[in-house]
Amino acid sequence: MTRNSPPATTPDGHYVVIDGRRWRATDPSMPDDARARLRVHLMAARRAVAQARRARDPEAEGAARKRVQQAKVALGERGTPWWEQSPAEREARQRDGLAALDD
Repeated sequence: MTRNSPPATTPDGHYVVIDGRRWRATDPSMPDDARARLRVHLMAARRAVAQARRARDPEAEGAARKRVQQAKVALGERGTPWWEQSPAEREARQRDGLAALDD
């Protein structure tokens, strides 16, 4: 896999495989614009975790980690597996995650 190529997936599409390790795949039913917005939130939250760690600020780190978790759940990468959710549940997960992170 090169940096710009998509990672390998398991035959069922539920996981991506990176360096031999399985990671839950992002919900493929998610609209591109919502996926992009959530990834922006995720990367900003990850940068905030790193900044808080450098500043040795556990309160800020905890808040940033909470935002990482919210973004990962909204993307379908954590929480109830997206393939076990109804279309309405998947839409609500995405909508609620974006609303929480946009605040």
